[in-house]
Amino acid sequence: MSVKRLLGCTTATLALTLAVPSALAQKKYDPGASDTEIKVGNTMPYSGPASAYGTIGKAEAAYFRKVNDEGGINGRKINFISLDDGYSPPRTVEMVRRLVEQDEVLLVFQTLGTPSNTAIHKYMNAKKVPQLFVATGATKWNDPQNYPWTMGWQPNYQTETRIYAKHILATRPNAKIGVLYQNDDYGKDYLKGLKDGLGDKAKMIVAEVSYEVSDPTVDSQIVQLQGSGADVFVNITTPKFAAQAIRKAYDIGWKPVQYLNNVSQSVGSVLTPAGLEKSVGIISSNYGKDPTDPQWDNDPGMNEWRAFMKKYYPDGSLTDNFNVYGYSVARTLVQVLKQCGDNLTRENVMKQAANLKDFDTGMGLPGIRINTSPIDFAPIQAVQLMSFDGKTWVRFGEVIDAAAR
Repeated sequence: MSVKRLLGCTTATLALTLAVPSALAQKKYDPGASDTEIKVGNTMPYSGPASAYGTIGKAEAAYFRKVNDEGGINGRKINFISLDDGYSPPRTVEMVRRLVEQDEVLLVFQTLGTPSNTAIHKYMNAKKVPQLFVATGATKWNDPQNYPWTMGWQPNYQTETRIYAKHILATRPNAKIGVLYQNDDYGKDYLKGLKDGLGDKAKMIVAEVSYEVSDPTVDSQIVQLQGSGADVFVNITTPKFAAQAIRKAYDIGWKPVQYLNNVSQSVGSVLTPAGLEKSVGIISSNYGKDPTDPQWDNDPGMNEWRAFMKKYYPDGSLTDNFNVYGYSVARTLVQVLKQCGDNLTRENVMKQAANLKDFDTGMGLPGIRINTSPIDFAPIQAVQLMSFDGKTWVRFGEVIDAAAR
């Protein structure tokens, strides 16, 4: 071999040797990530008083199976570890510690419930593990300065009830308002938004009645609200109790104008058990497409969702908004992980989650997109009011953007 050729081979070998560590250095992993896998932890109430929400976790798991069947994310399969916490904060703490310390997940995703997420809030931030896209609209999840490892997803509760308050003031300025709310951070957050929205008219609230998640029914609370003389009913409840409240109000002949919080507006999981005929006229809000609305029958995003459901979650209801929700938020996480590329550190997960620009889940209402920034951890801040006509939700008015971006 000539000296010139030998030098050429040596140079090429050296260049290749230097290039390999450089290429490897581009891949950055924290616990839960590797060349082949991304571990994602989750807790969900598959049992207990909020078990109607369990279908959200099943829809998310189904979507991740779809992603894996299609090759995963940048060649990595999602290992979704979803545990049943029964909507019990102590169990949530126990299970999240297991996910972080034993299963070593890269992130915890979509833990459901304000009390449950509150119980792990400080722990997740102390551990510097993403508590990402929590399944609760409490206002406190948008606090990047003090809790940089926690981010919400859906519109916040206070914004929602401020919108209801504005509508009440505009349409029923002399209303007598009765409120049923869950006696925890979730219910109190909603109640605060309502009072803030009413402002100096908060005296319009003539009765505030709470319930505990351990209560078998809310029948006695509904009778108490009827006795208060309230002609507007603001129903701040999770699905089981929402269905009970709607049914009981109808059965005892109480006919107030009803406002139902968004987290319980599912036709399949709430209004059908309550009785569709007993739910007519209820007002709520939404930011996603309702699968029972014929307006979306030929919508590309809805058709894609239905095809997904039939293939990957055939036992799931095609009338349940919770399945739309689970699909939409799972798509959002996949977008974040795609943006991470080969830098699958927990820090970069949060960085990319805070860098979503006009992301379309395919199931948001027209004009509603997901946007975040390092100082804005509230991905969705727009809703539209709607009322139930006995078959489906009918939207009215304009899309209201709380952020006015």
